[in-house]
Amino acid sequence: MGTGAQAPQEGAQPTLRQSLDLRGTACPVNFIRTRLALETIEPGAWLQVDLDAGEPERLVADGLRQAGHQVEITSLEDGAVRLLICRHGG
Repeated sequence: MGTGAQAPQEGAQPTLRQSLDLRGTACPVNFIRTRLALETIEPGAWLQVDLDAGEPERLVADGLRQAGHQVEITSLEDGAVRLLICRHGG
């Protein structure tokens, strides 16, 4: 993506700058809070966001990808997902 950030290797965690637990947070509030958190970290840094699977996952991940951010999704228990987001830009 041109940010110089490396995707985390299998079994390795990226260096996270911040994490949010937005499970149970309605759309579009979860997307807005994620975008605001991304604005507080430097380009190439990673943000971890936990949220509900399904529509929240799709809307947040798709919106962030459209903005140029790298998004990786991992399933969690209890119908939740974890997004690892590498901030794009410079």
